Amino acid sequence: MLKQSKISDFFNIQETTSEEIISDKEEIDNDIYELFFDGGCNPNPGKGGAGAVIYKNGIEIWGDSIFVGYNETNNTSEYSGLIFGLTETINRGIKRITVKGDSQLVIKQMRNEYKVKSDNLIKLNRKAIELVTNVKVTEFLHIYRDNNKRADELANEGINRN
Repeated sequence: MLKQSKISDFFNIQETTSEEIISDKEEIDNDIYELFFDGGCNPNPGKGGAGAVIYKNGIEIWGDSIFVGYNETNNTSEYSGLIFGLTETINRGIKRITVKGDSQLVIKQMRNEYKVKSDNLIKLNRKAIELVTNVKVTEFLHIYRDNNKRADELANEGINRN
């Protein structure tokens, strides 16, 4: 009489239970992370600043500002805020985040709804896309300025940082 063999015997595979498989996987992160960014100039073009804020489950865990430069536009400052925030997201090991900003141009360019035509934005857009490959952005959302007050406050601090 032939002994019935299992496919795992044929391929010399060790059997594991579903509990073992689950325990071997990375712990699933159910926290909700949001990145808010903003940029601005005074005047436009002029002194530029950018700010970004990261929230975990609705609580601010990081916020900072940077001085962007002396002859910047609002759009280059907005992209600088996005890049600044994405860099911190990656540095903190955050794997999944929703990105929110009040720049319709930047949000729509990151969603590939608008083409990037301006020479001074192409390099910034490429840098932002490169950073996005290191983190899962669940969504790029356009929000109104009054829903972006903290990032706006930080962007204004960045303008005055020089």
